[in-house]
Amino acid sequence: MLASLSTFSLLGIEAKPVEVEVDISPAAMPRTTLVGLAEAAVKESVHRIERALVNSGYQRPQDRIVINLSPADLPKDAASFDLPIALGILAASGQFDSDLFKRFAVVGELALEGKLRPIKGVLSMAIAAREQGLQGIVVPIENGRESAVVEGIDVIPVGSLTEAVGFFTEELKIDPVIFAWGTAVKELGRYDIDYADVKGQENAKRAVTVAAAGTHHLLMIGSPGTGKTLLARRIATILPQLHPEESLETTRIWSAVGRLDRGQALMVQRPFRSPHHTISEAGLVGGGSVPAPGEISLAHNGILFLDELPEFNRRTLEVLRQPLEENCVTISRAMGSVTFPANLMLVAAMNPCPCGFRGDPRRQCNCLPMAIERYIGRISGPLLDRIDIHVEVPNVPFRELSDSKSGTGSVDMHETVAVAREVQHKRFEGEPAMVNGKMSPKQIRSYCKLASDAEELLKTAMEEMGLSARAHDKILRLGRTIADLAECDSISAEHLSEAINYRTLDRNYWQ
Repeated sequence: MLASLSTFSLLGIEAKPVEVEVDISPAAMPRTTLVGLAEAAVKESVHRIERALVNSGYQRPQDRIVINLSPADLPKDAASFDLPIALGILAASGQFDSDLFKRFAVVGELALEGKLRPIKGVLSMAIAAREQGLQGIVVPIENGRESAVVEGIDVIPVGSLTEAVGFFTEELKIDPVIFAWGTAVKELGRYDIDYADVKGQENAKRAVTVAAAGTHHLLMIGSPGTGKTLLARRIATILPQLHPEESLETTRIWSAVGRLDRGQALMVQRPFRSPHHTISEAGLVGGGSVPAPGEISLAHNGILFLDELPEFNRRTLEVLRQPLEENCVTISRAMGSVTFPANLMLVAAMNPCPCGFRGDPRRQCNCLPMAIERYIGRISGPLLDRIDIHVEVPNVPFRELSDSKSGTGSVDMHETVAVAREVQHKRFEGEPAMVNGKMSPKQIRSYCKLASDAEELLKTAMEEMGLSARAHDKILRLGRTIADLAECDSISAEHLSEAINYRTLDRNYWQ
């Protein structure tokens, strides 16, 4: 007999439809053959599936079993094929039959005792099931809430092979999982940190506000202990809440690599990723024989924080250049290429010299000029040029540290950012760029009109500072954001002056 079921294979963060065909030939030599470009994780599943069948009370066919995973040219490398293969064997051997195979996709990993274990990428699979026009998808019970985020399909949670058989024979009624967006946002959308915790640093907070308002990349320069990491970790608290589309897209990435917390169905807070400086190129941008997302994709719609920037391998940092410009990363392999989204806000921090105390009035710096030059030389000019804001973070005086009054908090900063974001939303309605930091050259010409005094100021800055064409555009984008924060239609000399001051590294800072 022949049985056929629908399932999915994860390629990157995309779920590709796969048809599981099981054919059993009686009176033939007992043997199980698996075909269809199955990788090791799928090939090894045959023995696990056979024991799960027996331990669940079903018969293991003593005939020739041929299992085909179609399309044959698509790599399959996951344990999610266990459940559809097991159901196919039972149906092909005549132990049960079902009309629901045509209406429901099936995914899940089996334990030897027949229970189901959670799998990676189930959110993408649920989305793919909806796109295939299926009524629903059968998933492990622990993946139920995550899959139910997708509207328009029935998500059937099962805890074991026996329950899955009961559902398909319609002997066991299982209600679809219902997901409440409002409840998830209320439970998971709160932050336990606030900018009010950061004493002083009002100038740095202003720079952070500008960066958040227009999604501009930010570099903070200061001695150890000045609060650079505290400032970076709180940026998410002032950014707008994730839209449902952004939340779903971000969750897909985290689901594909199995990074969601146990029981978490949805990413509600903007992701904050802070990889160690020993990270490899593949760890940062993604990779592997079957490409998987890296840190820059895990930071999609959120913040990628690189602390101690010069300590990163220079080659590793160079791979950031293309994603920062194109908001995505493409990984090519012999089997083809995979593109991952990487629309992020880069925040970096560094010391002014190897010892960290250059320019500190209280501690002496003993670094030689050549050592400082080597230290800064670890970061290429093209990468620094792609960072919009360079801001110094000085030491905080004792009187500010001991002051019982709180400084500017996240609530006030969030409201300021929200005003500027609303202006940008109206400006870019129907256009690809939705924030100033992502404006194209054409949009810059359209929306960054300068007053006469501002135009003269920019001309002087270009000549005296030797700015590149990219830095010129960065200043215009910053000026547009600063003007939006002030709710001004045009960019004045005051707005442009603040934008130019944020280009610290273009002013011979290291000399």
